[in-house]
Amino acid sequence: MTVTGPDFIALQVRDVPRAAAFYEQRLGLTRAAASPPGAVVFATSPIPFAVREPLPGVDLDSGRPGLGVALWLHADDARSLHDTLASSGVHIVAAPADGPFGATFSFLDPDGYTVTVHDGR
Repeated sequence: MTVTGPDFIALQVRDVPRAAAFYEQRLGLTRAAASPPGAVVFATSPIPFAVREPLPGVDLDSGRPGLGVALWLHADDARSLHDTLASSGVHIVAAPADGPFGATFSFLDPDGYTVTVHDGR
């Protein structure tokens, strides 16, 4: 048996409707046709991305969510998205910079997850 790679990514969040609205309205993600109870799955490719209720025993207030995990999302134009997020008051962790994956920047989502956006391949 061999693992072939990531197949699904979900963030456990405090308020699923609020988190889903953030990813829809601020990042332009589109909901998938179906989602399981307690979650919103987005039609991202090649790997589905979701926000979901915390699993039993998960305390999102015990520290910074996702500490040590790097979540990168691809965008058509990272700099433009940065400008839109910054002007709407989203906390920017790292300003846009050019690198091997195109322009990249990082922000905090409503639950405190650090998300990096890039526009290269």
